[in-house]
Amino acid sequence: MRKFFTSLFAFILSGLAGGLVAQQLAVATGAQEEYILVFMASVLVTVILTVVFFIAQFMSNPQRAINRMTLIAVAFFVLVGVGLIAWTFSQPPGKSQWSGDLPVVAGLVLPGIATALVQWLFVGWRVRRSQAGFGRSGANA
Repeated sequence: MRKFFTSLFAFILSGLAGGLVAQQLAVATGAQEEYILVFMASVLVTVILTVVFFIAQFMSNPQRAINRMTLIAVAFFVLVGVGLIAWTFSQPPGKSQWSGDLPVVAGLVLPGIATALVQWLFVGWRVRRSQAGFGRSGANA
């Protein structure tokens, strides 16, 4: 039950963090209707990462699994961001919308990274607290 509530609270906290990052980017860039996609993607990323970190808590070494999942998630979002930026700059000058595309790319990548980091911080903290020590009193040998 502890793992379920850990994931529930991590879902709430990381969803809030990702939403706040997306909202601040929308305000800073003066976004219009195109940011609806960013907010929908932020919720989807939060749900997927919550499920991934929930499963990682059941591994034989949960702290290592959580660290690896965070590294994989952040690397994935960085690669997606680099790919989207490269695709945006590869468009012909007449078709590209430099001021409209790059804020959406940042809005798709940065909230995902924030969500992964908050999940890592909260779930990792809870897993470290629940690991039993050696002996009756938890003292290490």
